[in-house]
Amino acid sequence: MSIIKTLKTVLIWGWAPALITTIALVGINFSWDIWLLGTILGIILLAGLIVAVIRESEKHVEVISMRLRQQAGYFSRRFTGTSSLSIFAIIDTLFNLDDPQLWDWARSCDMCARLMDTWFDSFIRRIESDTNSGKFATYLRVYLNELWILSNHYYEFVEQFYEIAEKIDLPPSTRDHYNRFASEYNVFVNNFRDTIVELKSVMETEIEPPSVKLANILPGGKPVQTFEEYEY
Repeated sequence: MSIIKTLKTVLIWGWAPALITTIALVGINFSWDIWLLGTILGIILLAGLIVAVIRESEKHVEVISMRLRQQAGYFSRRFTGTSSLSIFAIIDTLFNLDDPQLWDWARSCDMCARLMDTWFDSFIRRIESDTNSGKFATYLRVYLNELWILSNHYYEFVEQFYEIAEKIDLPPSTRDHYNRFASEYNVFVNNFRDTIVELKSVMETEIEPPSVKLANILPGGKPVQTFEEYEY
């Protein structure tokens, strides 16, 4: 297998130098005019450089595509569904407070959570399907836009909870729970922003990194571990 891989690499990346060497030897052997030989070799060299640039760009897109898939999967696992770090799991703790108005809001959020979970499940299934069929890179911009839309809708509930938490006497356990969520969520945001920056270097997109918003940390509570990286 290593021999086949080596031959494939030589065929893909080494065709231009090999062709230039062959034509140069043929040209010298048959005493071609210098200007003709130079022109042919220059054209081959230029073509080789263009192909190399294109392949390097495609490789870069593949790396970014993999990162975007991983970030989408991570978001789904850590912040949706039955995860304890879902903002909706934190909102559910408001049912422990004696405040009917908060209960009404929490119930409405529960219905939205079901819709968000269904949307995310469909999103991840489509990613997995297109990844298996080799089409993910083709629809990279579509998936970038959808993850951006999903994360922005999700952030609306994060922002609403934060605004409520500032106005009420929130239990310390709920405050700490939210801050743990916000700390890890912000790591995702920063990584997603970095991916957007890289994507903008290889494709056109109107999405700007700052449009993916960070969650605010509630004052007080236990110190929260800073997550510099996370496992996909």
